[in-house]
Amino acid sequence: MKKKNNLPVRILIALVAGIAVGLVCYFAGLADFTATYLKPFGDIFVNLLKFIVVPVVLLSMIDGILSMGDMKQVGSVGVKTVAYFLCTTAIACVIGLVFANIFMGAGLFPDLSAELGAAEYEPKAFNGFMSVLVDIFPSNMWGAFVNANMLQVIVVSLFFGGAIMMAGEKGKLCRDLVGSMYAVIEQLMEFVISLSPIGVFTYMAWVTATQGAAILGSLFLVILCAYIGYAVHAVLVYSLSAQIVVGMSPMKFFKGAFAAMIFAFTSTSSAATLPVSKECAHELGAKDDIAAFVLPLGSTINMDGTAIYQCVATVFIASCAGIHLTIGQMVIVVVTATLASIGTAGVSGAGMIMLAMVLETLGIPVAYIGLIVAVDRLFDMGRTCLNVTGDIACSLCVSKWQEKK
Repeated sequence: MKKKNNLPVRILIALVAGIAVGLVCYFAGLADFTATYLKPFGDIFVNLLKFIVVPVVLLSMIDGILSMGDMKQVGSVGVKTVAYFLCTTAIACVIGLVFANIFMGAGLFPDLSAELGAAEYEPKAFNGFMSVLVDIFPSNMWGAFVNANMLQVIVVSLFFGGAIMMAGEKGKLCRDLVGSMYAVIEQLMEFVISLSPIGVFTYMAWVTATQGAAILGSLFLVILCAYIGYAVHAVLVYSLSAQIVVGMSPMKFFKGAFAAMIFAFTSTSSAATLPVSKECAHELGAKDDIAAFVLPLGSTINMDGTAIYQCVATVFIASCAGIHLTIGQMVIVVVTATLASIGTAGVSGAGMIMLAMVLETLGIPVAYIGLIVAVDRLFDMGRTCLNVTGDIACSLCVSKWQEKK
């Protein structure tokens, strides 16, 4: 636990050290040194991220579906909760893409492809919604894994999770196997994420040595873009839904949820915030039994903050790589990020891994993720705060809907 708590501090130290070393190399004319001897270690870290994406998505999603239990028993509460979270996540993706494209259109996101070198990129054609719909259903399950086709991996996860649940007692062995394998993959993922300081230091030293101080301003702008998206989503979606469904003013809602929001912002853990979230939801008027169901489920599948982060970061990274996303590709981002939200929660550092998944889906060079990893902690604080706020809003809305029923 101590090691995990120290990780943000080590990442911050690595960030500062990487910037310092990068600036020294920049002014000393040693940019080639960072590209030859430091960047390869960052590439290794990125390769490990790509290596772990498919098993994480597959097992975490199946495990999340199985953890919901019998959906017939969950009944209307579960359906309303899942529907609320998926709808708000889709809206979050749209908000993230809108603000990211506004920033990019204003020339606030850089094009670093000439300096940093872009990987070979072939934009995936968008042949209409029906074509995308057909493509997400794999004809070869192993092919989906080998090619890291994340939409297909998500569909495979949904099918297997549902089938294991429907098998009942006969599927117990598969259920236990998934739980055991997911526990193992969590440990592996924790190890990969523990290497983040190395990736941060080497990539920041390389990027700063190549770009000088200019890249630091770009990172500030992408963080600003994400936080604007967080704020807009919290006001327009969460407080507005509470006002429309429950009749609660935005001021009262945010005042009642403030304690949980602050705790989530500082702890960056939706699960650790659960006791505070339950207290806030109770004070705002949510039914205790519904809040007891919605809040833990929300910490598993409600990832609106992560969705905004993924969309903003995807557009930023695409811009750095000299890639301009089409409308069709942005639709794919929305679909992928929304479905992936089911398997994202409850995993430390999962936002970064899910971002790698989205980049893989679009065919964007994942190597540029090193730019975002360096400041991931700052993103994480805001997106966790937003996720917890959404959990509380959902518990209020579902309580009201059940009361009317």
